[in-house]
Amino acid sequence: MNFTFDGKTINVNMPDQPVLLTEVKRRFRSGEGFALATINLDHLVKLRSDPAFLDAYSRQDLIVADGNPIVWLSKLAEKPVALVPGSDLVLPLTKLAADEAMPVALLGTTDAALEAAAASLQSQVPNLKIVTRIAPPMGFDPDSEDARRILHQVEASGARLCFLALGAPKQERLAARGRIEAPSVGFASVGAGLDFLAGNQNRAPEWVRKIAMEWAWRMLSAPGRLVPRYAKCFAILPSEAMAAIKQRR
Repeated sequence: MNFTFDGKTINVNMPDQPVLLTEVKRRFRSGEGFALATINLDHLVKLRSDPAFLDAYSRQDLIVADGNPIVWLSKLAEKPVALVPGSDLVLPLTKLAADEAMPVALLGTTDAALEAAAASLQSQVPNLKIVTRIAPPMGFDPDSEDARRILHQVEASGARLCFLALGAPKQERLAARGRIEAPSVGFASVGAGLDFLAGNQNRAPEWVRKIAMEWAWRMLSAPGRLVPRYAKCFAILPSEAMAAIKQRR
């Protein structure tokens, strides 16, 4: 499944979680870093109007479908991929890192949230080694000198997997830069994944997620912020559906 903007192609190249974990394990063992993005409809909206975000996304190594609309579009294109929410990847990636003796870093959100997320992860994965936790200040710029220092700090810590919880587009831009500044580290952009673990944000109940209505649950939880965002998402669906149909073999 591909998305093309201004001549740059974004390829959802990890069709499901098992394939992703196999590739991450291979990279752990070969000493390769990576940038992992979890594409959703809101990202497609941003990719249309944000050149820096588009450039960063085009440099992600691994991309999964985070959102049922992406899954539906992939079926229209006859190139189906499975739903792999970023929040659902935190624990499997953490377990894989622990099994492979790969140290982990947590970057983003707040100091308190990182502390709580770390405690939650270590209670579920006893052999996990978290080597650093970094909560950048408000207004953090992924293109700044501070960002460069933070990336070097992550690499110097010995971390081989770094969860980024900065939200889009900051986390994807930092991950793309990390591929240059800290090439041995795997950067996984997981949005609110660490805040969910910390208990700072509530995720939709499992039954809501199973019927593909998490977006509605979230919208009702924060209508002032999310109604305009989702309106933009729905507006691009017809053109994305047509583009998907054109991808059929």
